Amino acid sequence: MAGSEAADPLLMLGVGLIEKDTNGEVLWVWCYPSTTATLRNLLLRKCCLTEENKLHHPFVFGQYRRTWFYITTVEVPDSSVLKKVTHFSIVLTAKDFNPEKYAAFTRILCRMYLKHGSPVKMMESYIAVLTKGICQSEENGSFLSKDFDARKAYLAGSIKALMLKKRIVVYHPKIEAVQEFTRTLPALVWHRQDWSILHPYVHLDADELEALQMCPGYVAGFVDLEVSNRSDLYDVFVNLADSEITIAPLAKEAMTMGKLHKEIGQLIVQSAEDPEKSDSQVIQDISLKTKEIFTNLAPFSEVSDDGEKRVLNYEALKQRRFPPATENFLYHLAAAEQMLKI
Repeated sequence: MAGSEAADPLLMLGVGLIEKDTNGEVLWVWCYPSTTATLRNLLLRKCCLTEENKLHHPFVFGQYRRTWFYITTVEVPDSSVLKKVTHFSIVLTAKDFNPEKYAAFTRILCRMYLKHGSPVKMMESYIAVLTKGICQSEENGSFLSKDFDARKAYLAGSIKALMLKKRIVVYHPKIEAVQEFTRTLPALVWHRQDWSILHPYVHLDADELEALQMCPGYVAGFVDLEVSNRSDLYDVFVNLADSEITIAPLAKEAMTMGKLHKEIGQLIVQSAEDPEKSDSQVIQDISLKTKEIFTNLAPFSEVSDDGEKRVLNYEALKQRRFPPATENFLYHLAAAEQMLKI
């Protein structure tokens, strides 16, 4: 996902245009190649133009049933050829997680639409990327959050839940804060390289929640405080606005703080406070530590009966007489890594 790489044409799924006219009506105006009614309704809900008297968000992204969406919204200046439109959103759907790449591309498409007032030029640019894999932009960057160190306390509280593939819900009234924080979390279990757990912009909508709850573990972002009352949705609830972390009663046993977990927390704080370290170095420090913890499972594993993978030898783990919290954590970690005997 590096900065200047061309967009992989096989990863993009479609492009769409939503407009808000001078009468305040919001319309899905155009898309290429096509979209479903369900996805169209979801994207209308996400684009922020349908919410009256609310600030528009320049860029939002999220995931719905393994389809990533990226939406850039702009206000139309008086000088534009678009005389009957006050705001519009460009929507890109794709198979991959890369906000910087698609933010840069949607901004280019927005400038084209402001200048020409027709989707034709946008479609030409979209097809150029599909066929040549090139997006003429130097704005693509790293996916790491710029505010990583400011969020270190929440990261320390979330990493264990990530390692155990638990359900993490993050709340803040500003979508930008939610998205900036949630996107850092999957990087803490870097060895898995799994961005499908990230759902950075979710509404309390029945269809979206049903899709979310089909996932065994996830990181989900919300801007509606009502989610705090939905304990069925989370094992760990991170309230960014109030700097609070809540662990659901049913998850408390697996989440008990042990020596290993405290070591990770201390490492995050020390690494993030080091002014000499970049964001990527902080992530690397943490991922090395988590990898080290996974190697702790090695002495208690054995080849499965079918010879295909390693599984936990629970008796060997018990014989080591670890403190209860550490033994419990290693057992749940083995479960998350699918190392339990069936």
